[in-house]
Amino acid sequence: MIEFQNVTKNFDRIRAIDSISATVMEGHVFGLIGTNGAGKSTLMRLAAGVFRPDEGQVLVDGESVWDNPQVKAKIFYISDEAYFFKSGTPADMRKLYQTYYPGFDGEKWKLLMEKFGLDAARKINTFSKGMKKQLSVICGVCANTKYLLCDETFDGLDPVMRQAVKSLFVKEIEERGMTPVIASHNLRELEDICETVGLLHRGGILFERDLDDMKLNLHKVQCVIREEETLSRIRAEMDVMTTERRGTLYTFTIRGKREDVEDYMKQLDPVFYELLPLSLEEIFISETEVKGYDVKTLIF
Repeated sequence: MIEFQNVTKNFDRIRAIDSISATVMEGHVFGLIGTNGAGKSTLMRLAAGVFRPDEGQVLVDGESVWDNPQVKAKIFYISDEAYFFKSGTPADMRKLYQTYYPGFDGEKWKLLMEKFGLDAARKINTFSKGMKKQLSVICGVCANTKYLLCDETFDGLDPVMRQAVKSLFVKEIEERGMTPVIASHNLRELEDICETVGLLHRGGILFERDLDDMKLNLHKVQCVIREEETLSRIRAEMDVMTTERRGTLYTFTIRGKREDVEDYMKQLDPVFYELLPLSLEEIFISETEVKGYDVKTLIF
């Protein structure tokens, strides 16, 4: 288990992380999403022990990760811009990681390199961005660490490779209980694989919830409303997060139990209404809009 306990991190006068508390449970895929500059990469580096918190602490299995080699050995961190030896080959990186991670599985590494179609003797600086991402994932999985921290892992991968990486993660979770933590802007990809999601905004965490539970308690309601009184009642009596209007067609994002929302709409008896499922992207937009990050103000 990874625990962030009131963690704060500053860079000069910039507060990148502001008193964040969150928990990553073992054996589950934790997705980290957030606005640009929200602090996702900083939080990942804190979890990996690359940065030291200015306040609070980061615990991995009950021990501080900072300046603790035994704890760091449980973690493999894949940066958004992974470091490779200048003029090095994948085989060189394998030797490096075998030095730092005694449990590194060399046979699995060879097998995955072959399956992904990567040449172990080719210089990495001739690889495409996607190929470098694939190599990072292969090294991370084969290190056999308990925790795999992935910063924008799917960025640069084609659809086939994205699916291959997700399948590889699922296999590792089932076989040895690996815990991936994935930070990404690609919410559609996270929605397919993550069980728990943490939403960062301006250095703070807006929520940390089970994805299925979150979807059960947020609903998109489309309805046709012609009377101002009906509109006022919905806004006053329901927990309305966002509202969009196109003529007499209104789209609300409402927080609450599905049965309660359905019962209320039936009693209200508008001209027309329907409940639609929310995607993770729509949840992200709704939650951040409530906190003042309104996408409509960014469109000129």
